[in-house]
Amino acid sequence: MAKSVAIIGGGASGLLCAVFCAKAGLHVTLYEQNTKPAKKILVSGNGRCNITNKNLHVNDFFSQNPNFVEYAIRNFGFKEFEKFAASIGLLLHVTDDGRAYPLSNEAKSVAKIFIEYALSLGVVFHTEHKITDIKKLTNSYDSVVVASGSRAASHLGGNADAEEFAKAFGHTVIEAYPSLVQFHLNSKTAHKMSGAKINAEVTLFVNQQKELTCNGDVLFTNYGVSGFAILDISQHASQALLEYGAVDISINLLPEFTAQKLSAHLLHVKKNMPAFTLLDVLVGLVPLKIANGILQDLHLNPESKNIDTKLSKKIANLMLNWRFEVTDTHGFRHAEVSGGGINTLEIDNKTFESKKQKNLYFIGECLDVVGKRGGYNFAFAWASAYAAANAISAD
Repeated sequence: MAKSVAIIGGGASGLLCAVFCAKAGLHVTLYEQNTKPAKKILVSGNGRCNITNKNLHVNDFFSQNPNFVEYAIRNFGFKEFEKFAASIGLLLHVTDDGRAYPLSNEAKSVAKIFIEYALSLGVVFHTEHKITDIKKLTNSYDSVVVASGSRAASHLGGNADAEEFAKAFGHTVIEAYPSLVQFHLNSKTAHKMSGAKINAEVTLFVNQQKELTCNGDVLFTNYGVSGFAILDISQHASQALLEYGAVDISINLLPEFTAQKLSAHLLHVKKNMPAFTLLDVLVGLVPLKIANGILQDLHLNPESKNIDTKLSKKIANLMLNWRFEVTDTHGFRHAEVSGGGINTLEIDNKTFESKKQKNLYFIGECLDVVGKRGGYNFAFAWASAYAAANAISAD
């Protein structure tokens, strides 16, 4: 008689684990708390689904046990996932930087294909079914896989259920924190620039020490700042905030300029256009709202027509090193993923089985593993799902 497997969670890792277990001839039941599976897949990559990355490396993941992911992504990395996806008609488009998307460029395609394939293999879906008693489930099935995600994106069902399930069997949990998330700033001007976006260079400082620098778009919001450059440094910033560190960012609005070159440019424009106000001079370089913000931060009248060498240097220095204090992240609800989670020292890195409870597996985002932006978190979801399914079907 075929083994029975219960999977908690119908996200990326849960769906793929269900597929591989069912392919191996196991009886698979998937429990999903939402009305439909794959809710997070549907919103990923702004609806495009950055499904994996061609350039997977252990250094692209953060964990208190950093080598934990190595075996899984080596055994089911980009090539293996691409081959599997192609076998079910899901072709990928890989960009120059290694990011992979479905050829359809639509997350809906990914969700539909995975769900339909699981159904065709006989996977039984129980939607709107929230598991509360993990021990009861482990007594009812030969194997149980926890793929219920993390606290991130709570409006899509993100929660701490997996942490509680793990604790029920004596596992320890690394304190969770939002990652790939926006920042709240201590600033009187940021909210006034809400909606303004610029491609910039952002440097993170933790306790006055430079941590890292990222390039990308920066979007000012009514609570602070967002954009890809912000998300890319958010892992380190969020962790520092959790540890009560002093977190600041420096935004270089014009990375192609030096302070000297920018100062000279401002003076040159003013000389050629004597009727221009300070605001007029700046809007040739940055969006209007940002130009107003710069002048407000420097306590300068935007209608003033006076600019000398000293003032041009002052403006240039701010534009290339605009410092803001980060007071908080925008929280789990708005985070794409979550750092922290179930301690991976207590999970077998080859099978993803609990070292504290036989036939209990933890996969995907519930573990203390978080990837960089760019398809890495999906890659870990696929790899961990494959490892667990292989182990379950081999027993």
